[in-house]
Amino acid sequence: MTREATAGGRPAERGIRGRVVMLVDNGVEGDSRVQKVARSAADAGWDTILLGCAPLDAPRSWRLGGAQVRVLPLAGARTSGGAPAGLRRLAGLRRWLLVRGGLPLRMARLLRRPVEHAQVWFWSAVKGDRAWRWLEPGLWNYERTFAAAIDELAPDLIHGHDFRMVGVAVRAAQRARAAGRRVAVVWDAHEYLPGVKPGRDNARWLPGHRAYVREYAPLADAVVTVSETLADLLWREHHLAERPAVVLNAPVLSAGSPAGGAALDLRRMCGLDRSTPLMVYAGMVAPHRGLDTVVAALPLLPGVHLALVVHERSMLQVRRLVDAAARLGVADRVHVRPFVPHEQVVRLLGSADVGLIPVHRWPNYEIALSTKFFEYSHARLPIVVSDVKTMADTVRATGQGEVFRAQDVTDFARAVRAVLADPGRYRAAYDRPECLLPTWTWQAQAEVLDAVYRRLVPTARAEA
Repeated sequence: MTREATAGGRPAERGIRGRVVMLVDNGVEGDSRVQKVARSAADAGWDTILLGCAPLDAPRSWRLGGAQVRVLPLAGARTSGGAPAGLRRLAGLRRWLLVRGGLPLRMARLLRRPVEHAQVWFWSAVKGDRAWRWLEPGLWNYERTFAAAIDELAPDLIHGHDFRMVGVAVRAAQRARAAGRRVAVVWDAHEYLPGVKPGRDNARWLPGHRAYVREYAPLADAVVTVSETLADLLWREHHLAERPAVVLNAPVLSAGSPAGGAALDLRRMCGLDRSTPLMVYAGMVAPHRGLDTVVAALPLLPGVHLALVVHERSMLQVRRLVDAAARLGVADRVHVRPFVPHEQVVRLLGSADVGLIPVHRWPNYEIALSTKFFEYSHARLPIVVSDVKTMADTVRATGQGEVFRAQDVTDFARAVRAVLADPGRYRAAYDRPECLLPTWTWQAQAEVLDAVYRRLVPTARAEA
């Protein structure tokens, strides 16, 4: 039986290769990798349904090119985690002392840590990799959210994005196989879990999530990830049968222009003329992203302006940066502008002089080229990047920018001054063979992913 096409025309003309259900632990909007994967899979002829989740009262749905997007209400409230009775009593005592005794927050944390470490030790010793069920039982909420929808859609392939979705995808495939239907699983590892900043301030979060991934990652039929270094780490850590395929977080470029079409004017949006030096940062804002360093350097860079193209979820952190700029007397040189759709980012950035990646030395920043690295590159911006290994090594090799010591305000200012003194030298690097712009496109990456899908879902089975 051939399924009806999910998009207006293109897949129907070629014939549907098979049904792909993608899973992500967010509301889809703002996640450029997930959006690009879904759209390109549909364009390649796969019947594509992307399932996301968010704290909603009712489901939402829309179309993303040829893909169908459904965002489901996230099931369940966060649970407290399992523990032996004695440990639960200790946790209860800690809460009572905090609330009734008015203990300072620092003391409360000191009391909490031994309890959490005891939970980690106990459940890890007793249950091994199954310990996540007691350390992070809230992961079951994703199972409750997605399981019925996946089963009803009867996919040929499930593509689980990031670490929380690998277990949901594997268990759905196991249910299908028990019913006599073969389903392939692709796990898309967006980052290295041991290098992730924990989602909550407790000792259970990282051991619980790592146990979850260790249990299910080896059961995926294929793994894809974002860098060569991370592919090697995952291959070794999870004893995978084959090395993960690398699908870079490269931008989508429109045909006919190396910068993706007619330019959007960031300068005009900031009220600046062409002679004003303009640095740009595009992305989420958090302390470890290093923008404190940039704002602190503005007094050392007279006349240089900063544009922050940021998601609305970052606005609390952005206000903190703007307040810091005001205290330094440079608030008039900081311009905050909203995100644009991911396919428009390269066009927006083109009128700036410098693209910034001032991140701290954090494990996940050390091992991959970030999305903004590729976006700045296709906008042909000189890049000023902190000395995180992979991006710093690439910039040094290509000559497309300058490297500074992470969190060093003076060295950051030096790097910016060097770029502004001779921007043409750095832009010229994009025409050299060492710079891999032709492969730093989503179009090239989509071909890698499509080859993985084709291998896992042969045409004969997809059309059966």
